Amino acid sequence: EVQLQAYGGGLVQAGGSLRLSCVVSGFTLDDFAIAWFRQAPGKAREGVSCISNSEQRTYYAHSVKGRFTITSDNAKNTVYLQMNNLKPEDTAVYYCAAAAGPNLSSWWTIFGEYDYWGQGTLVTVSS
Repeated sequence: EVQLQAYGGGLVQAGGSLRLSCVVSGFTLDDFAIAWFRQAPGKAREGVSCISNSEQRTYYAHSVKGRFTITSDNAKNTVYLQMNNLKPEDTAVYYCAAAAGPNLSSWWTIFGEYDYWGQGTLVTVSS
């Protein structure tokens, strides 16, 4: 059974850091790309970052580039999202998701392309 479990959300002041974890089971990180999406109240779900071990590529939304880093640990079946210099506009529920397929660069931000989703974890950044 494929499962993704997201952890690590919390309340942090602007300028602070958090690290989110997405623990996967039922598949390996070489089989699927893993992405982080976020959804703020009243806004559409947006792609934040994505990592593909098979393509050896990482992707970032423009709004988080230079502040967020996505990494994976195959031994732990875990993908991390290190979030630094957090801003109030980063406040959202963060979800991890898994998808397979080529040409990731053309579709990684499209949430409908993802087959499996974890539960969300809330990140709140106070000003």
